[in-house]
Amino acid sequence: MRILVMSDSHGNKDAVLRAVARESPDMVLHLGDHDRDCSAIEIEYPEIPVRSVRGNCDRSSYGLDTDEFTVGEKRFFITHGNLYRVKTGYSHIIDSARRKGADVLLFGHTHDTYYSVLDGLAIINPGSIGMDEKTYAVLDLKDGAIECEFMNL
Repeated sequence: MRILVMSDSHGNKDAVLRAVARESPDMVLHLGDHDRDCSAIEIEYPEIPVRSVRGNCDRSSYGLDTDEFTVGEKRFFITHGNLYRVKTGYSHIIDSARRKGADVLLFGHTHDTYYSVLDGLAIINPGSIGMDEKTYAVLDLKDGAIECEFMNL
């Protein structure tokens, strides 16, 4: 399964749609600060499932702050990151992901890419698709393993 992970699009629907067109994913995950940008994916690519959480700039959104789900053999925990103070460190969000039994932790908010595997927990921040260097992550789930690659538009 190929999963496109993006965050912090901040209204840049063109960047969001370009990434989907380029990657042809099986699923899209948006980690907040999207301000309705996910609706553009749902309109242009109705066959692709989209999951999202709200970020600190999504004040009028009724979306979830966090989401937990399983894809294949992997348990995902996704959030924007602001509620876990990720700009000051990752220990709080990592502890939360571990308590939830996650195999994969995805968050945004910092606009900086990050990837690490810590005691079996994959920790990934795709950066910002809408600002700065316009980055996103592509996850490939194969045979119970996860591969992560960062891409620039």
